[in-house]
Amino acid sequence: MPRIAETRHLKWSPEQMFDLVADVKRYAEFLPWVVATRIRSDNGHEMIADMMVGFNALREKFTSRVTKDRPNEADVGAIMVDYLDGPMKSLSNSWHFAPDEGGGCRIDFVCEFTFRNALFEKLAGQYLDRAFRKMVTAFETRAARLYGADAAIGAVSGGKSSSSATSAA
Repeated sequence: MPRIAETRHLKWSPEQMFDLVADVKRYAEFLPWVVATRIRSDNGHEMIADMMVGFNALREKFTSRVTKDRPNEADVGAIMVDYLDGPMKSLSNSWHFAPDEGGGCRIDFVCEFTFRNALFEKLAGQYLDRAFRKMVTAFETRAARLYGADAAIGAVSGGKSSSSATSAA
């Protein structure tokens, strides 16, 4: 089962980064391969969302349950995504947003998935790290646009990160 784990240290607050990640309806504006999103329901704590992803002529729709636990000064925030329907066999990811010791935010992200189709699984394994880097960069670029580039200490200006990407392929 392919797995991605990433820790990022960014200058923006946990609340700001939580809001950015929780804003699923805007993903098509900045995330690579996201063609469209539709929010079926959202009560503030739990959302059911469809996401259409595409690459060249391929298009697939995913439906997920997104559970949101907003960070505050005393607690770590979290966003948990559980796969409900689509082309995958399984997909789950989690985001944790915590205050960083030097100010800003520490984000821990984990994603695990399996495809129903073994060929897709093998292809995903070959491009997993590169695709993930593009998505991380897209989130950081979006944060800089929304909250100010001068606040960023991410990859562009020497922030700290650690990551791992593994594939069963």
